Amino acid sequence: MTTFKELGVQNALITAINEHGFEKPTEIQEKTIPLIVSGRDIIGASATGSGKTLAFASAIIQNTTRSGSVQALVLTPTRELAEQVCNAIKAFSKHTKLSVIAVYGGVGIEPQIRKLQSADVVVGTPGRILDHVSRRTINLQNTRFLVLDEADKMFDMGFKDDVERIISKTPKERQTMLFSATITEDVVHLSQKHMNNPVRVIASTLVDPKKLHQIYYDVEDGLKLSVLVYLLKREKSGLVMVFCNSRRMVDRVAKSLKKQDIDAKAIHGGFSQNRRSNVMEEFNTGEELVLVCTDVAARGLDISGVSHVYNFDIPDEANQYVHRIGRTARAGEAGIAINLLSARDHEKFSHVLHENDLHIERVQTPYVQRVALEHGDEERRRNFGPRKHHRNQSRSRVAHGRNHRQRH
Repeated sequence: MTTFKELGVQNALITAINEHGFEKPTEIQEKTIPLIVSGRDIIGASATGSGKTLAFASAIIQNTTRSGSVQALVLTPTRELAEQVCNAIKAFSKHTKLSVIAVYGGVGIEPQIRKLQSADVVVGTPGRILDHVSRRTINLQNTRFLVLDEADKMFDMGFKDDVERIISKTPKERQTMLFSATITEDVVHLSQKHMNNPVRVIASTLVDPKKLHQIYYDVEDGLKLSVLVYLLKREKSGLVMVFCNSRRMVDRVAKSLKKQDIDAKAIHGGFSQNRRSNVMEEFNTGEELVLVCTDVAARGLDISGVSHVYNFDIPDEANQYVHRIGRTARAGEAGIAINLLSARDHEKFSHVLHENDLHIERVQTPYVQRVALEHGDEERRRNFGPRKHHRNQSRSRVAHGRNHRQRH
């Protein structure tokens, strides 16, 4: 077994690692730490939860001393990920006592300005970092380490130009580490423009395909919520994630589940930072909870112990499906991904199957008690078909046998 010491990790950091219960390096750590501590630029293809934070933190912690100037900058796509990365670096650097702060929007800027005056390591979102740059409340001229965490998601969210502007404020002589779940054209272009002969490292996914059971239900228009409630009440599950494509649908589904006595929490980008943090704290400390979320809100959240992933909406982008189902069946645990398909989802689902070379089992849809989706009739008609499905039907049998064309 390879040890952290053999990878080049120093004793003070090893002590902190051991205190947090990590016994052996993950794949991405084993492949990248020797390169990182030797000063190489790297491109790491690795998913959330793979251990990449410790990988890039190793170089930052071992080569940074208290100086009162920003020596390391980590850019993340979301506020939650900024908090998680910041807390992880703080924990790993406890014996070196670095000043590590998180900087993101949605909270007051004045406390951040005060902390930036003595920060050694800054973890932040591009928008708020640029805000500080324009205010001249952050100085990046002494930055020796630049990390772009989940770069593909930052670019998907429209931060590419912001990232470019931030990079232009840092010294050319620096070590740059880029981590991304997928190596997109934008990622490649940025690496060619701003990195020094980077080494590309690919870590296999944490999801065990043999342990991840993927199924779908062909559901009559207007019965998605009904089937979801039925399954949640009858499936033996622990932590559950339900994905929707919009903030509005997240709110409606979460409210509807609560009305059915299901302990559901909503999270999306429209929440304040405090509310998002409170939701995640409840979810991470619970045993049987349902988190209803959008892709943007969920990306970067390192949640362990997820037993079920439900796609209430099929994602618009085929590769996003892989990110969603990768939340379960981690670290040797079993998991299940359940897709709820109504008529409007078939085309997107076929695209998911084709692009990801998947074969997903169709399961017979059960008899369900009709459950109304909360909020207005007009939106219900727009999203779930004609209202006639909701009249004079106390119990409904979901149609079977619909021809579902799959491209393989």
